[in-house]
Amino acid sequence: MKDLKTGFSDRITAQQDAKKALLAKFKPKAAAPDPEFELLAEKRAAEKEALRQQHELAKAEQRREKAEKDAARMAADLAAQDAIDAEKRADRKARKQLTKEEQKEKRDARYAARKARR
Repeated sequence: MKDLKTGFSDRITAQQDAKKALLAKFKPKAAAPDPEFELLAEKRAAEKEALRQQHELAKAEQRREKAEKDAARMAADLAAQDAIDAEKRADRKARKQLTKEEQKEKRDARYAARKARR
């Protein structure tokens, strides 16, 4: 067994050693570089690039769909405008035809009145 009687200097030395051991825990250790660090970096870069390409494809798809919707909307607007124009033309022709008939009736009425006066 150990001798339980220790002197003052032994206790101080033991305390100092314990304190040094405790402080040694908090000191930063020398960092050893990870051998696969560059491989991991390349892998992350490849994943990032693949994700970027997916986002780019999704955006291109959205732009294409928007362009198709706009084209369809413009075609519908153009068709509606053409229908409105055709209806206006038909109304104008009907009015002109009616006007010609009315003028003919007035002319015939004047002619008949003139004949009646003689």
